[in-house]
Amino acid sequence: MELCAGLVEGGITPSAGLIRTTRQAIDIDLHVMIRPRGGDFCYTPPEIEAMLEDIAVAADAGAEGVVFGMLQPDGKVDTTLTEKLIAASRPMSVTFHRAFDMADDPFEALETLIELGVDRILTSGQEAGVMEGLELLAELIERAGERIVVMPGCGITPRNLDRVLRETGAREVHVVGTETVESPMQYRNPRCFMGTALFTPEYSQAVTTTERIRAFFPKTDG
Repeated sequence: MELCAGLVEGGITPSAGLIRTTRQAIDIDLHVMIRPRGGDFCYTPPEIEAMLEDIAVAADAGAEGVVFGMLQPDGKVDTTLTEKLIAASRPMSVTFHRAFDMADDPFEALETLIELGVDRILTSGQEAGVMEGLELLAELIERAGERIVVMPGCGITPRNLDRVLRETGAREVHVVGTETVESPMQYRNPRCFMGTALFTPEYSQAVTTTERIRAFFPKTDG
């Protein structure tokens, strides 16, 4: 399970309280997003220090893995910072997230991450969704072999899962199982918003449900 906050921003680091309560509530591996803000993946020194602190919090809370990604301004993997965060993360598993999809050369980035010792790459094949990125995903997975896990994600549904697995040869996939749940608020002030220009919904939220996840595995009872 990957745990993150701020899905509107593509996922940012959850609070220490959320990490700890989630770790207590589930009995499967927990991988924590380490991303201090939305936007690009070129981080300042203070942001890197915050990421290092967040890795320590995740480890202390009992997480089995962390998820992060850093790029240089030219679109190359930031090897120095990635290596630094990997060292701080061990023995937890390390996933390089979809910052990979913003890299200038996916095959160079793949080899760099293998050399650095990353365990897993989350990618849509450098496209808006996996269905558009199938060709690149298949080539990345073939080139990676057993050296690293390349995990397709973004836009995988119960309807297209079999095709993604068949056409890419993926061993792992990243899925989202959320549905919209209405707020219990009865009084609602229509004049005030807590978000900014693209007003996020105040009275509903995306919640991961057992039913949504189970839809990906219709042949199992667990």
